[in-house]
Amino acid sequence: MQRDDLADFLRRRRLAIQPADVGLAAGPRRRTAGLRREEVAMLAGMSTDYVVRLEQGRCAQPSAQMLTALARALRLGDDERDHLFHLAGHQPPPSVGAEAHARAGLLRMLDLLTGTPATVMSDLGETLAQNRMSVLLLGDQRSFRGDERFLAYRWFTGAGNLTVEYPPEEAEERCRALVADLRATAARRHGDPDVTRLVARLHAVSPGFARRWQEHEVKVRRSDRKRIHNPQVGMVEVDCETLVTPDQSQHLIVLTPAAGTDAAEKLALLGVVGLQRFGDGSQQYR
Repeated sequence: MQRDDLADFLRRRRLAIQPADVGLAAGPRRRTAGLRREEVAMLAGMSTDYVVRLEQGRCAQPSAQMLTALARALRLGDDERDHLFHLAGHQPPPSVGAEAHARAGLLRMLDLLTGTPATVMSDLGETLAQNRMSVLLLGDQRSFRGDERFLAYRWFTGAGNLTVEYPPEEAEERCRALVADLRATAARRHGDPDVTRLVARLHAVSPGFARRWQEHEVKVRRSDRKRIHNPQVGMVEVDCETLVTPDQSQHLIVLTPAAGTDAAEKLALLGVVGLQRFGDGSQQYR
């Protein structure tokens, strides 16, 4: 671990970021260049004291989980994130696969989408980042571990107590879409051990998945309409638009109110409920 270089790098990256870059208001009396330490701590979900000790070179080796949180908070690019891991004495996580890290550009887009639910997912269906409205509508999708990280696994096994409810009459369509999307990923990443393992585990635990997999349907989801039941505001009908990175490894999924429905009013109400429950700490969700 290169403690002094790590401290210097974290301090310089913090000072190089403006509040607006991470969706924070600068305020009329701000004197600090870049972000304050307490703002980095809030964005990363850790204590201010821990950030201070890191920047002063007084901290023991941070875990990979802590480094990932800091990389997200500081909006580090892939090269900067890898550098951070090396300075801390860790191997960087792979750019794709089960430990994928949401790209800095996609995180910046999440910051801009303050009133619209938006989520960054890997091509295997693992949630990498959510904005505040996404968490309020869908629940926190990033708390799962092991195979439960992957949406298809939770869907076909009922593991992790699915936090999102869909109308029963749409279940078959949802099943087929998940399998067809995973089929496309498996072909594109042929031989990738993460993909092979997930498909094998799904075959082992879900006859429904195995049956649909044999049908060999392939479809990458780009846009569709969904009806989602939220415990706070009831059924919300949204249009789902998916933006895909050039290498197709990560997706930015944006949910907008469906025209001709009351979804806009329900999402607005959900935002007010969120303010009452969580205050203005919306950035904690990333």
